[in-house]
Amino acid sequence: MRSEAALQVPTLRLARSAEVTAAASRARADRAARRSLLTLTFSVSALTVLGLVMVLSASSVSAFSQHGSSFFFFQRQLISAGVGLAVALAVSRLRYQVWQRAWPPLLAVTLLLLLLVLHPSTGQSAGGAARWIDVGPFTLQPSELAKFAVVVAVSTILARSIRYLHDPIVWGVPLLFVVGSALLLIILQPDLGTMMVLALTVMLMLFLAGVRLRLLAVSTFIGTVIGLALVMGEKYRRARVFSFLHPWADPHNTGYQIVQSLLALGSGHLYGVGLGASRQKWSYVPNAHTDFIFSIMGEELGLLGEIVVLALFGALLYAGIRIALRAPDAFGRILAGGITGWLALQALINLGAVTGVLPITGVPLPFMSYGGSSLIVSLTAIGVLISIGRAGGSRQVASANGGRRGRGA
Repeated sequence: MRSEAALQVPTLRLARSAEVTAAASRARADRAARRSLLTLTFSVSALTVLGLVMVLSASSVSAFSQHGSSFFFFQRQLISAGVGLAVALAVSRLRYQVWQRAWPPLLAVTLLLLLLVLHPSTGQSAGGAARWIDVGPFTLQPSELAKFAVVVAVSTILARSIRYLHDPIVWGVPLLFVVGSALLLIILQPDLGTMMVLALTVMLMLFLAGVRLRLLAVSTFIGTVIGLALVMGEKYRRARVFSFLHPWADPHNTGYQIVQSLLALGSGHLYGVGLGASRQKWSYVPNAHTDFIFSIMGEELGLLGEIVVLALFGALLYAGIRIALRAPDAFGRILAGGITGWLALQALINLGAVTGVLPITGVPLPFMSYGGSSLIVSLTAIGVLISIGRAGGSRQVASANGGRRGRGA
């Protein structure tokens, strides 16, 4: 005789429509967060790897002539990429809220380094600008760290003052100290390009925070007047502006960089002359492996290679915007938007200068131009973006769970 337990027939439980909807919402939120993080990781990884390849190609001639090894700059960039990757992985596992407490010491160290750059005994000058500090066999560029420090500081100040944005005194005074002190020390180097990137990034962050448009318009006007005064106040800056407007008027002097860059880009045609086969990197294009690396890449990989790079930067921008929109709080939203805007604006300014659309400012192309400080700081910022993206995805899943429990109660 069978036992009563054996004769029991299992019953089926019908899921409520609310539970099905909540489960679908959780799945969509999780997939969206994963797509954003995957897109961000892939685009940055591809840009970094492509940058390493192009640094090796573009710098091989100058590295051999200056240091006796075609791999000199490539080896340094490879080390910087490894350090940047390690820092990015570590930062991505931290709660991004830690930067709300870490920004005062970070900004203090940054300002100290910016001061040391200006001192003749510690700062290293090149091309008429003092922007580097020797750290053993490597060099440190504090203005790159300043980008990250200022973005974190501004995000914290605006997030804490989100209820008082109608009163500029509350947030304007600390913001003026933070941004003004950094910009002043950067322009004293002088480094107008980095100053422009920082100023534009801060304006974007003010917009994201919800500052009144009237106040933004006034700030933009004042900033534009100051920028024009700085440009017109120095002879070499005026020459850059006028050469940008008419580069072929003086192709052997003020318009030389733009003309040679355009020759490199035009020589690539559709498919390029082949990786490593650039002619313009043979001392024709100045700063071939730094500010003008996109020119050499266009010559060697052609229009198709240029389109790939633009698409990768577009994917980075898209992922950054999605992460900012899904951020759990105002600080995460402003910070993610600031990091994304900083990298996008820097890429736009560099590409504009290389293609002759904008004046030459000496701003590197993120993840691709040679420069350890720029690469490490940029990868660190990406680690913070990943941390915000993970938190945003977790929040949406938790919201879906909370909604299901609420409806089932």
